Amino acid sequence: MEVEGMHGGKPQADGEWSTDFCDCFSDCSNCCITFWCPCITFGQIAEIVDRGSSSCGTTGALYMLIACVTGCACFYSCFYRTKMRKQYNLKGSECGDCLKHSFCEVCALTQAYRELNNRGFDVALGWHGNVERQNGGVAVGAPVVERGMTR
Repeated sequence: MEVEGMHGGKPQADGEWSTDFCDCFSDCSNCCITFWCPCITFGQIAEIVDRGSSSCGTTGALYMLIACVTGCACFYSCFYRTKMRKQYNLKGSECGDCLKHSFCEVCALTQAYRELNNRGFDVALGWHGNVERQNGGVAVGAPVVERGMTR
């Protein structure tokens, strides 16, 4: 589902990120949340990047599980950076994505979060919340059927 108008936000050159990699403190609250519990920020980003096909809770929990078992959740999150970069035609490479997440996970996650915000998403609302907001508070989906089939 393509959501109209959510890709507005701050104008930027084609291929350019809207904020620098080390602009973590331009959004102090998100920086703090990401520093102490990166699974929350990652889950929020993944839900938007996946366009609602995955949930914040599921991807965030998987991120935390990978972090606890291997200590390298950055390899999971760099996959989403690459996916987001390709969706929005942003400059970079898969190797660069991996290095950024390996050496400064907080900077990488907060940059992705800011990028989605600057493209018109309220990342904290999740994909479905953004769709509902875009449609004026009307949820889009299958119609509600009051009664079942009768003879």
